[in-house]
Amino acid sequence: MLNSKEGQRVPEVTFRTRREHEWVDVTTADIFKGKTVVVFSLPGAFTPTCSSSHVPRYNQLAPVFKANGVDEIVCISVNDAFVMNEWKIDQNADRITFLPDGNGEFTEGMGMLVDKNDLGFGKRSWRYSMLVKDGVVEKMFIEPEVPGDPFEASDADTILNYIAPDANKPMDVTVFSRKGCPFCVKAKAQLQEAGIEYEELVLNEDYTDRTLRAVANATSFPQVFINGEHIGGSDEVEKWLAGRAAA
Repeated sequence: MLNSKEGQRVPEVTFRTRREHEWVDVTTADIFKGKTVVVFSLPGAFTPTCSSSHVPRYNQLAPVFKANGVDEIVCISVNDAFVMNEWKIDQNADRITFLPDGNGEFTEGMGMLVDKNDLGFGKRSWRYSMLVKDGVVEKMFIEPEVPGDPFEASDADTILNYIAPDANKPMDVTVFSRKGCPFCVKAKAQLQEAGIEYEELVLNEDYTDRTLRAVANATSFPQVFINGEHIGGSDEVEKWLAGRAAA
């Protein structure tokens, strides 16, 4: 039975981190003392759900968390410092602090250390998230104890809704571009000037022209999607932004 630690202090441990080819000890106090911290913990670096959903959404929503009083977002996993550092680079998650709990001491202290022997993982963390204020757990969201790797309670949106239910969340924007395309440069500049973050997918690096035809039924560049809506090229982006400003 996995029990909530709400109202209790987080475990006092030392995380062995690696920075600039040197070992750096980071204590619980370094992370939590006098700060408001969102923590999410997961079974393992580079694993599918952790990489495709859990980490990216926390990284995307980091500015919103910060605007609503959160000082730091921390990702903890029972992995070593080298793995966690490489995973952070792979995820482009520079808004998140990755902490290696290689010996599982913090996770065990939280009561979240579980057997993953069936996957060859050994002891790992159950998936959960929590809001910690000055070292005390205010709120925990623990995934249900069912077989597999459930992911329905510890996501970034759930804990943000607890902290700030009326917070404005960033739009999901994707720009399909190609190298050397002046209209792509124009569209991206327009989005940047409007303060809108976007993900860029580059032709023949991230997708093929066949993909563009299948997704957008188009062959020209760029093709911009906002919150699932196909906007179009740079002229259409300009019109969309003008309409948004006038609303």
